[in-house]
Amino acid sequence: MTPAGAGRAREVALDDLRDHVNRGHSRIASLLGLPLEVRSEGALVYDEEDNPYLDCGGYGVFLLGHRPPDVVDAVAGQLGRHPLSTRALVEPNVASAARTLISVAPAGLQYVFFANSGTEAVELTMKLARANGCHRLIAARGGFHGKTLGSLSATGNDRYRTGLEPLLPDVEFVPFGDADALKAALRGDPARACVLLEPVQAEGGVRIPPEGYLRQVRELCQEFRALLAVDEIQSGLGRLGAWWGCDEEGVRPDLLTTGKVLSGGVVPVAATLATAEVYEVLNRDPLFHSSTYGGNPLAAVAAATTIEVLRRDRLIERARGLGSRLLPQISGALAAAGPQLVREVRGRGLLIGIEFTSEALAGLFLTRMLRERVLTSYTLNASKVIRLTPPAILESDHIDWLLRALERSAVALTGA
Repeated sequence: MTPAGAGRAREVALDDLRDHVNRGHSRIASLLGLPLEVRSEGALVYDEEDNPYLDCGGYGVFLLGHRPPDVVDAVAGQLGRHPLSTRALVEPNVASAARTLISVAPAGLQYVFFANSGTEAVELTMKLARANGCHRLIAARGGFHGKTLGSLSATGNDRYRTGLEPLLPDVEFVPFGDADALKAALRGDPARACVLLEPVQAEGGVRIPPEGYLRQVRELCQEFRALLAVDEIQSGLGRLGAWWGCDEEGVRPDLLTTGKVLSGGVVPVAATLATAEVYEVLNRDPLFHSSTYGGNPLAAVAAATTIEVLRRDRLIERARGLGSRLLPQISGALAAAGPQLVREVRGRGLLIGIEFTSEALAGLFLTRMLRERVLTSYTLNASKVIRLTPPAILESDHIDWLLRALERSAVALTGA
């Protein structure tokens, strides 16, 4: 695309965004001079002028990188055969994808319901909990579980809940990482509860709980007959350097949600996994919960192939090793800026958070990284934190690019 053509394409896109999608998004894109993203491959995204950007953002989706060949080929093949099902006959891809997902899930989980997005998976989790007699939902402050009305009720950030309180289901919030507070909440009301937690709070600012916390939560749920629902939408399938965050402490949840990585970065898909006991209400009445597009053939083959690639290419182990090397390197790259800029760098696997001393500095850092053509993620529930969620396929030149961009951006802000 010529420079004039690229400029015109961007202008048209911003106008359409402003007039027909979201005026606020268009205004921010104009202020920041954001380019268009038009193609991608591996760890890179390209704009309308074919400039490459190193993708360390994407909100945790692209652990396999962009357009992983095996997933693309599987989806393309399915697209040519049968992209959407009638729901009148048996769709075999969903059945085999569920079996494949269960094969890598925590022990005890047996059934899968595929959805289109993480928030839908959380909605079903809440619905199953209620159908199993859990009239209380306990979640963690700072947690994030989606923005549909039910899921939003469990999101521990008042920014997104303000003005909606009369419409939201009642949820009790406890401090994340505090098992004593959870015990007090469970003990305080005899009604059966469902406890909904993330192993690591991603949108909460990459908050890592004390060692043993999730195991204590499991024990408390057993003691008080509560269901344990673990939200692994952003943490699962290798992002933390393990198949699941709850695997780190050998925790077996009653319900688990997954998404993001499950898509292979190709077709949106999420899922709710449950034990046979919890899922029985849906086995008894298959129409208790349904979705026209959830578990469509394209999403099913994308999910199954993604899991096969994770296994075959040992990307879980690669994410763990790469993350353990990157964390100190990132801290070193930012050290020149001094403590007046960065408060802490923390992470597990390839979920890494950089906490700045102010929200303004975090925002400026994000824009500086864009100038270095590195994409990062804003953190919804912790605006002082910028997240890095790079793919597990990073090569040495990508790492050099990232570290150089971090150092330059930090020094530029310090000088400013």
